[in-house]
Amino acid sequence: MVQALGAFASIWLVIAAGWVAAHLRIIDMGGMRLMSNIAFLIASPALMFNLVGRGSLEHAFSQTLIVSALAVVVAATSYLVFERVALHQDKQGDVIGTLCSCYTNAGNLGLPIAISLLGDGAWMAPIMLMQVGFMQPIALAALDLSVARRNGERLSALRYITMPFRNPITAGILAGLAVNLLHLQLPEMVASGVSMVGQMAIPMMLMAFGVSLRLSPLPGKGPHSFELWVTMAIKLLLMPLAAIGIGMLFGLARHELFAVAVIAALPTAQNVFVISARYRVREMLARDAVFWSTILTVPTIVAISALLG
Repeated sequence: MVQALGAFASIWLVIAAGWVAAHLRIIDMGGMRLMSNIAFLIASPALMFNLVGRGSLEHAFSQTLIVSALAVVVAATSYLVFERVALHQDKQGDVIGTLCSCYTNAGNLGLPIAISLLGDGAWMAPIMLMQVGFMQPIALAALDLSVARRNGERLSALRYITMPFRNPITAGILAGLAVNLLHLQLPEMVASGVSMVGQMAIPMMLMAFGVSLRLSPLPGKGPHSFELWVTMAIKLLLMPLAAIGIGMLFGLARHELFAVAVIAALPTAQNVFVISARYRVREMLARDAVFWSTILTVPTIVAISALLG
């Protein structure tokens, strides 16, 4: 648990660096958007390429992945029902709100927590592959399609089909998948360069997040606050409970139930904020969801550890 709390502390230190940079007027909102664009268009594709290219695909077909995927479906469906009943917003808002409610920080936070609590970082491989290989491309394609329609663009059938593959992050995922499946070995110079670029992604996401915390309204305040707290209840309460319940129906062992519950209880991933900033959709909701879920996940995971650990 100490190592898990250390992972949280490391994240907040980088966020604090962004906050201080904004407070000292080193970075303004324009700089924050530039950092978000670099993270989205350049660094994240490289990171996804490395993650998928070097990942073990055998984990993508485990029973725990099915349970985690069904928990995601429960959380996403619950948010969409809530949105239809109470909010009635546009399609782009639906996409960001759904990601806030079910897209888990399985990378820079999930990996150290998996190692410290579950004893093996490989527990995060299935959910990471599902998110970067399936959930994220679909979300980005939906956002791209909404932008095209909003701008009055008439899309041919070919553009509809190829739109998901022209997004840089999706392109990085597919390129990494090809390298993995074909067992290709990149020249060391190329692999090292791509790795260095990919390593910029998470620090830039976190610093841009810190800048937004300083220059935008305080987290949890504003017209989106009701939606935010419903989203947090879905992400940090409903999703872990769904994972436990579904896991029991699947007959998972106790340690497997513990694993899927911890995975479901992880906070909303920072790249949801980067995506929202890139498309300029529901930025305050995404920012606040990352902020509060990263704080509130601590008591949630402690409770799960007491129950199943």
